[in-house]
Amino acid sequence: MAKLKAFRAIRPTRDKAHLVVTRPVSTYKKNVLKAKLESNPYTFIRIIHPEFDKEHAETKPNSIDRFQLVREKYSDFMEEEILFQDHTPHIYLYKQTTPTHEFLGIIAGASVDEYNSDKIKKHEATLTTREEMFTNYLEVVGYNAEPVLLSYPHNPAIENIYALIMANRPEYEFSTTDKTKHELWILSKVEQHTIEQAFDAIEASYIADGHHRSASSASLAQRINSKASSQNDSHNYFLAFFMDEKRINILEFNRLIHHTNDLSTEELIEKIAVHFNISPSSIPCKPQREHEIAMNIEGSWYLLQCKEEIIEKGHPVACLDAEILTQFILTPILGIKDLKTDPTIEFIPGNLGLNAIIQPIQLNKAKIGFVLHPVTMEQVKRVADHQMIMPPKSTWVEPKLRSGLTIYEIES
Repeated sequence: MAKLKAFRAIRPTRDKAHLVVTRPVSTYKKNVLKAKLESNPYTFIRIIHPEFDKEHAETKPNSIDRFQLVREKYSDFMEEEILFQDHTPHIYLYKQTTPTHEFLGIIAGASVDEYNSDKIKKHEATLTTREEMFTNYLEVVGYNAEPVLLSYPHNPAIENIYALIMANRPEYEFSTTDKTKHELWILSKVEQHTIEQAFDAIEASYIADGHHRSASSASLAQRINSKASSQNDSHNYFLAFFMDEKRINILEFNRLIHHTNDLSTEELIEKIAVHFNISPSSIPCKPQREHEIAMNIEGSWYLLQCKEEIIEKGHPVACLDAEILTQFILTPILGIKDLKTDPTIEFIPGNLGLNAIIQPIQLNKAKIGFVLHPVTMEQVKRVADHQMIMPPKSTWVEPKLRSGLTIYEIES
């Protein structure tokens, strides 16, 4: 079963919701971020960047002092009634509509116990230092502001329940400047009970986005439970957005390489041809199927078709195109041994399009670009079911959720 926890969300007042909620800070260019901080006194970014107003002495990034300022700014938003807390626990239905997709699912608390017992399945390794930093952050600030994205197998009965709920007017309905429409419904007790019963039939869910956030929530729960008994169990859950796997959009992560390892184009193609069938292309191209990789060298495009002998179909990870690219081109030919630490490789999310590959090569900021075919949800699940790890930067997952819409207090 997939356990859902109703919670008393901290959320914006209806008139300020569109001003408060924000994309992850990392998705904004510096000049845009500065403009938002200067022009919008209600943005949640002011909580995340509490030193913007210069009222405080500068603190070190990711320090306890910085985290305490974040908590203080959050308290200011509560005192100024920009944010408020629901009187009773709820489950929330959230819909995000972009020009190309419609994302729909449930916002609720996800169980740390289910995370620890692998009923919430993982496909990505977490970095210990980053996990510890997030754990310290959560312990000081005391809330989750951005949901972990969890997928569950397609369930028509749950979709029917959503349709009935959406027949009512949403609590929030607003659009943001990225041409995305946001809608939020607050479920009644009857609707909550119906949803909870429907989710009892779901044996496992999968982390689509948010491995470090979920890992740090589990780590904090262990830390709290080891100290003393708590009056409530809120810390044994974390903020999550549960969404039907059919609604998730998975895009590829492409690769830019800043060197040729002192090889000429002819030498590179000769080495690559040992394991790939190579077809020149007169125009920029994208792979149309699995086991095709598009390559741009010095402005010229080639389509690489994996030879059958290098495809380990029975292995959940080795058969993935990102892993094949690493094992047969990046490491042996270009000398890139660690994708996580090598500064000569850059990862480009597929939502930026082919121009994000073409332009750096035209400007001589990169030498080679590789464009991959997106993995499927079935491939992600296969890796997670076998308790294996996807290659670094294998998936760009949508939706990208906003911070500050429904905030989960860890010790409510």
